[in-house]
Amino acid sequence: MLIHRQIDPVALQLGPVAVHWYGLTYLAAFGLFMWLGSRRLRHPPFQTLRGSAAWAFRDVEDILFLGVLGVVLGGRIGYCLFYKPAYYASHPLEVFAVWQGGMSFHGGMLGVIAAMAWYAHSRKKGFWQVADFVAPCVPTGLAAGRVGNFINGELWGRLADPTLPWGMVFRGAGDLPRHPSQVYQFLLEGLLLFVLLWWYASKERKPGQVSAMFLLGYGVFRFIAEFFREPDAHLGLLALGMSMGQWLCVPMVAGGAVLWWWFGSRPVSMAK
Repeated sequence: MLIHRQIDPVALQLGPVAVHWYGLTYLAAFGLFMWLGSRRLRHPPFQTLRGSAAWAFRDVEDILFLGVLGVVLGGRIGYCLFYKPAYYASHPLEVFAVWQGGMSFHGGMLGVIAAMAWYAHSRKKGFWQVADFVAPCVPTGLAAGRVGNFINGELWGRLADPTLPWGMVFRGAGDLPRHPSQVYQFLLEGLLLFVLLWWYASKERKPGQVSAMFLLGYGVFRFIAEFFREPDAHLGLLALGMSMGQWLCVPMVAGGAVLWWWFGSRPVSMAK
């Protein structure tokens, strides 16, 4: 049995300025996106597009800027709507109290989709072309976020068998060992999803199929990880013994599978 060390959430104190570990993981996520985006420009079809449809490193920078806005705004609004709608309806001003915590991946994803739609419209690019460019660059950012969750000792897992070698006691979660679900999510929806999606996207695919594969892959891996993650205390397990995270993954998996099939069955000239 392991014991999670209580790590100071402040990584560096520069006078009145406190640099938190979680902020550093966000910076790492953004840096990885920039680096992977520059390499994504070499993948088909982006390296062969010409004229107004051509892609350059400036596109990576602009998408990152809009994506950050989408993640922050969508993640916060999604958390308020999906996880505590009654509370925030009664305390609307606390929606803006982001320092109190509370972000939703599914809300952040919707925010990023809105940002990509705006970018595609403003640059006269196909939405699915933009989405296919972005999708393989996302999982490493998710992995970085789970590192921040682990350092902060938050979003811990469910109770584990005491004989589990990597069972871990988290401060604030009692004295019994739990699954380090942050690590599971880091490995599944972070590293494994990245490896599979990057390989898949490096080959010529029909427009939309890479995005659909991201929805399908993330939904499956997150659904699995939720079996080991402690559900939100104020929600518990919902219908069919599934957590809110699992229920939010159901439309992702179904939608990703349907879109992947649909895009694959359409002529390339129609799939935009």
